[in-house]
Amino acid sequence: MWPPATGNWTALPRSDGPPPAPSTLTTFDPPWDDLRELVSRAVAEDLPAGDPTGAAVGPRPSAAALVARQAGTVAGLVTAQLVLDEVSRRLGTGPARARLCTADGARAGPGDPLAVLTGPAATLLAAERTVLNLVTHLSGVASATAAMVAAVDGTGAVVRDTRKTLPGLRAAEKYAVRCGGGQNHRMSLSDAVLVKDNHVAALGGVVPAIEAARGVAGPLGLPVEVEVDNLDELDQALAAGANLVLVDNLSLSGTAEAVRRANRQGAQVEASGGVTLGTVAAIAACGVHYIAVGALTHSAPALDISLDWEI
Repeated sequence: MWPPATGNWTALPRSDGPPPAPSTLTTFDPPWDDLRELVSRAVAEDLPAGDPTGAAVGPRPSAAALVARQAGTVAGLVTAQLVLDEVSRRLGTGPARARLCTADGARAGPGDPLAVLTGPAATLLAAERTVLNLVTHLSGVASATAAMVAAVDGTGAVVRDTRKTLPGLRAAEKYAVRCGGGQNHRMSLSDAVLVKDNHVAALGGVVPAIEAARGVAGPLGLPVEVEVDNLDELDQALAAGANLVLVDNLSLSGTAEAVRRANRQGAQVEASGGVTLGTVAAIAACGVHYIAVGALTHSAPALDISLDWEI
């Protein structure tokens, strides 16, 4: 029977409470404002004119458990209370409560309960799909990240994400990456200067692209990273004083050589391009400082999680 009489339970903050104090971006700092906006859009999408099927069940007191059906790393549980509050507000079906029996960033196994939702049946039923959509997707991102991080353990390489996120989900997906033990690259184009291949093509070469980028980045106090496609471009970037170089789609031998050349200049190397769970360890073994993995967000499979009705 849910909820159990004993155990460690954490009540999520209600979305109508005071916002959390500003803090530095860490694993367990959910992007509350972005999540509230995301939940509002998602609930509106699913409830444009109410839920007649749920209304047929009515307001009877109920409970349902979020349960993991496969092993993985959990993320997005913090959205459950936000969804319940938004559904209740829209439908007037009465308040419901999400209680957690684990936390975002925790490892879960098949059959492990993740959270319990209690309240009027109509509220829980109307919230079910939105809660599952968010938690399964974000847990999938966290699980993919955790697998990559485990694969490079001990190498010193840092797994981080890219801007290859689903539109409107960037803050949530990057939060899930942090829950999986990865790090975030820039959150947006405004956060850093990354000179990519098309910037180089537009400005006629690596050196003029770096010079132009520095002219913009300096007054803004932004870091500059330069993408190169081969060792000749790498040498040009290093000669121009680049201290962080992104090597894209280089072979393992080419990546290792890039690291050797960069180390001589005191520069760091980030590797990217088609990184998979099967290749990430070998890339890390080349000595790179960072590995950028777009697949963490754009291709992560959802973690199998269900909502099991209890009352």
